[in-house]
Amino acid sequence: MENIKTETDLAIDVLAGLSAPDKYLLSKYFYDDNGSKIFQDIMQMPEYYLTDCELEIFTHNKQEIYQEFTKGNNHFGLIELGAGDGVKTKVLLSHFLKQSCDFEYVPIDISEESVKNLVMELKKELPTLRIDSKVGDYFQMMEDINLYDSTRKILLFLGSNIGNYNRQETLLFLSHLKAVMKSGDLLFIGFDLKKDPDTILKAYNDPYGYTSAFNLNLLQRINRELDASFDLSAFKHQEHYDPKTGTARSELVSLKKQQVEINSLNLTASFEKGEPIFMELSQKYDETSISELAQKSGFQIVRNFFDQRLYYTNSLWKI
Repeated sequence: MENIKTETDLAIDVLAGLSAPDKYLLSKYFYDDNGSKIFQDIMQMPEYYLTDCELEIFTHNKQEIYQEFTKGNNHFGLIELGAGDGVKTKVLLSHFLKQSCDFEYVPIDISEESVKNLVMELKKELPTLRIDSKVGDYFQMMEDINLYDSTRKILLFLGSNIGNYNRQETLLFLSHLKAVMKSGDLLFIGFDLKKDPDTILKAYNDPYGYTSAFNLNLLQRINRELDASFDLSAFKHQEHYDPKTGTARSELVSLKKQQVEINSLNLTASFEKGEPIFMELSQKYDETSISELAQKSGFQIVRNFFDQRLYYTNSLWKI
């Protein structure tokens, strides 16, 4: 069950987003328990190459990743921000245990059910793994960890989740991460790379309807938690990609002129036919933009790991 602060934040952000001249909703609210389940379906799609690319990188480079993480010191806390189902991370966890690595895994996720399921699976599959799971906001959990634990930390931010932020938000996010890191800590971060636009669009305009359901689920969440009247059949998911900027944008487009009541906010949101709600940004990168991002946010790149098709990279950074 989500806490009152999260519900209050949802109300504040929905009010701001649906009152704006160009309507928007924040993608961080996609991940209620149902949204997290739908996202697991998305990650299983063959068109959604990101999961397979990151899994390939971990599988083929697990020893090199272990060596970069340890550098003679195999005692650390492995903290994953937005752990989800942990399917890719398990490759690293298993390998680290085989190396007799002295580490504790700390999965952090906003979905309590996702964390609960992950911990149950890990206890069955990797019974010797030390786990200290957290439910809630990344930075609050990190601050709590820093209060009582001075162990060297390695932060995982996988799945190209960094691409969900615009440039200003990305720099702010990375500055927050840097603020909770100490000398010797590392950040292992996933970036989706620029590629054939058709490949990118197929990952988001999937034939199974999972991505559409994922976006529409946020409207259903607003209906449930804020007593709103969204008719999900009156909105359609739409995807755009600009190969020059590397920006993919998800929108929900109103199929008719309509009004939606959000009773908890005392708000009536009016939509014209064809009017979009901006839902999510999925930024794509190249090596130059990744290097510039690291430099501007005060990090140094230690090493980049790539899949064979050069679709994706996991970049290891230090402060």
